[in-house]
Amino acid sequence: MTKAELKEFLDAKVLEYNHPKFLEDDPLQVPHRFNRKEDIEISAFLTATIAWGNRKSIINNATKLMELMGDLPFDFVMNHKEENLEQLSPFVHRTFNATDLAYFVRSLQNIYKNHGGLEAVFTQHQTKDSMQPAISKFKELFFELPHPSRTQKHVSDPNKGSAAKRINMFLRWMVRDNTAGVDFGLWKDIDAAKLSCPLDVHSGNVARKLKLLKRKQNDAKALLELDKNLRKLDPTDPVKYDFALFGLGVFERF
Repeated sequence: MTKAELKEFLDAKVLEYNHPKFLEDDPLQVPHRFNRKEDIEISAFLTATIAWGNRKSIINNATKLMELMGDLPFDFVMNHKEENLEQLSPFVHRTFNATDLAYFVRSLQNIYKNHGGLEAVFTQHQTKDSMQPAISKFKELFFELPHPSRTQKHVSDPNKGSAAKRINMFLRWMVRDNTAGVDFGLWKDIDAAKLSCPLDVHSGNVARKLKLLKRKQNDAKALLELDKNLRKLDPTDPVKYDFALFGLGVFERF
């Protein structure tokens, strides 16, 4: 397939999957239940954090998590007392448990009180062509409070070789425009051209079949290679192809 044919094929798949019906089976439906900017940000960040494994399980557990916070995630984060964290004790999603969640709530409060919020942290630390350094800086700030060492594994660091799939997905949700009714386009000071594809087993396998990716591991080096090739197809919105790669992998078993 020529580059032009590949672009035409993938652009058609983007149109097919970058559509509100995509939300019916996707964890992104959870933050779409909120209207307030900060509620959307926090619910999206927490949903993205547990977004591995079975998608139905992710949606169910993200929904339960919001319910444990009274369906007021920003209010809970900003106004909770230590005793309020006890109500989160039933929560578990795979290896992410109530201990991790309690720290996430404390840290999010710190991010909003002392660092201007999630948007400010990522916006301030972006570089001219990438969000990966901002993700690394975010992890540093996120764990500046005393924390259980076990919890660090739930936030990835590109500087340590991670593809940081879940945070790149969260950034896609926040930054890409909401014209299609899927992503939110809430963060206006980050250019979608800087976003990276949320690289996972599905998107990685499809990318290799389409010769967009040669590297076998789904790590930071693979992400750099995939980014480079997707930006050749659309330099202004390369991460839109996440819909095509994911859709082809999950729904079409490409």
